[in-house]
Amino acid sequence: MNWNLLTAADAEIEWIELNRWVNWLRMTYGLPASIVPPFWHRHTELLWELSALHLHWLCAYDPDQHGSAPFGWHRDFADARQRLHDWVATSETRLDRDRPTRQTIWPGELSLSDVEDATITDRDEDFAQFVATDIASRRDAENAFYAQARSNLPAQGS
Repeated sequence: MNWNLLTAADAEIEWIELNRWVNWLRMTYGLPASIVPPFWHRHTELLWELSALHLHWLCAYDPDQHGSAPFGWHRDFADARQRLHDWVATSETRLDRDRPTRQTIWPGELSLSDVEDATITDRDEDFAQFVATDIASRRDAENAFYAQARSNLPAQGS
């Protein structure tokens, strides 16, 4: 799944499904915040990794899949846990606080403002607000696209 191409309606469904699955995953496998932190949704590197893992899990456990597919998923899950751990260490997100992932500024790029930690008080509330903002942004982009397309149509009667 390409998160960059999802419509607002599709993204809303995918966010909810992925969040439900990530909660199941972390509880089922007892994953610590050093692998799946509460604010994973605020870090695109974690979003893409968890999304890929989720899709892989869906395919591995499909009823039409070969019976050994879940073994492949578990083997790949071991690799993914290491990558998740590395992404979490790089982003410096933790159980009780979060900050945007640090970006390396290349020569000629504008410097980013100082990054400050945010305290995590209500993860579910933050997730709901984050998703609502993402959906609104996608809807605005869709509306702008369609408005531009309509303005490029020839006038009726021409």
